[in-house]
Amino acid sequence: MRCPFCGHIDTQVKDSRPAEEHVSIRRRRFCPACGGRFTTYERVQLRDLVVIKSNGRREDFDRDKLERSIRIALQKRPIEPERIDQMISGIVRRLESLGETDISSKQIGEIVMETLARIDTVAYVRFASVYKNFQAADDFDKFVSELRPETAPAEK
Repeated sequence: MRCPFCGHIDTQVKDSRPAEEHVSIRRRRFCPACGGRFTTYERVQLRDLVVIKSNGRREDFDRDKLERSIRIALQKRPIEPERIDQMISGIVRRLESLGETDISSKQIGEIVMETLARIDTVAYVRFASVYKNFQAADDFDKFVSELRPETAPAEK
């Protein structure tokens, strides 16, 4: 594994342990050239996924990109980092188990929104605002009003 600090090719593993409920392996590494320490994660990848964008462009699925967008939506929310990691791993496993290597970005967005809706409604609205490309405050209003349960008019 190449050192992210100095680029040295030969780094040493100092510690390995299961992570994310035994779904991945966390390795602490050390670079003998610069003395840098860093962590890597190994995960099983069932198949190479390709994302079909809304404009028809194809690109390789990037777990890190998915993780960044979810972490942005959950920023400053009271959700434990372990729970976020579990959620991301669950979404990736669900995508891999669909049986298709080509997955539309729309399908990925819907799965993420469905998952966020169960965990945190604020993060759900944040993600939806980007995913659904809200342009004005009215878009937020309409979306949030659809989330609210129907209430019966108050009797006078």
